[in-house]
Amino acid sequence: MKFDPVADGIFPELIYPAYQSTLKRGPTQAPLRIRTALPVSTNLVATPALILPHDMDLTAHGQSAPLGEKIVVTGRVLDEDGKPVRNSLLEVWQCNSAGRYWHKKDQHDAPLDPNFYGLGKMLTDGDGRYRFVTIKPGPYPWGNHSKAWRPAHIHFSMFGNVYAQRIVTQMYFPSDPLFDYDPIFQSVPDLAARNRLVARYSLAETVDDKMLGYEFDIVLRGRNATPMDQ
Repeated sequence: MKFDPVADGIFPELIYPAYQSTLKRGPTQAPLRIRTALPVSTNLVATPALILPHDMDLTAHGQSAPLGEKIVVTGRVLDEDGKPVRNSLLEVWQCNSAGRYWHKKDQHDAPLDPNFYGLGKMLTDGDGRYRFVTIKPGPYPWGNHSKAWRPAHIHFSMFGNVYAQRIVTQMYFPSDPLFDYDPIFQSVPDLAARNRLVARYSLAETVDDKMLGYEFDIVLRGRNATPMDQ
């Protein structure tokens, strides 16, 4: 039987009424399936020249240390067969510890941090592992309704080794009280799939008294796939 990630509850429907903006931007017609070998046979090649100094340390972009709780995030990127996805470009972006993005469209009443831009990128190693240092992001209001707040999260853009592996997703933090009220998180139908979006606290990855460690593995495609961002 053919695996259907939507029917199996991994990926959210493109129109999810509780997430109000999907009513305006979601497609109302079924997608067209294109039968071609190209997406699974053409390699994506990433070069180390893409990575600049401090790209893997989001706390090192300013003149001094940014405000907030310093953390380290690490994990492995795997394909649907559990094999490591090597030498693949991973980009991350997030708001600061006060819940504000360094972007002109984010004008809500929270301070910008002149020492934190919230942007980073890295390559996976030979074991499919990545690692970066950052500040734990804060929750923020997002206008879905008058009391709508997003749980703390980090955005991930993973290119994989072939076009069919491309994924954009979000990593959340354990035990966030906003999970039950966030339609973006809740739009993933299957509970187990939603839980794969939540990082694990890691004592092993915690760095002494300097920063807490979190692990977040990403699976590209298959029954254990990491859900995509809606």
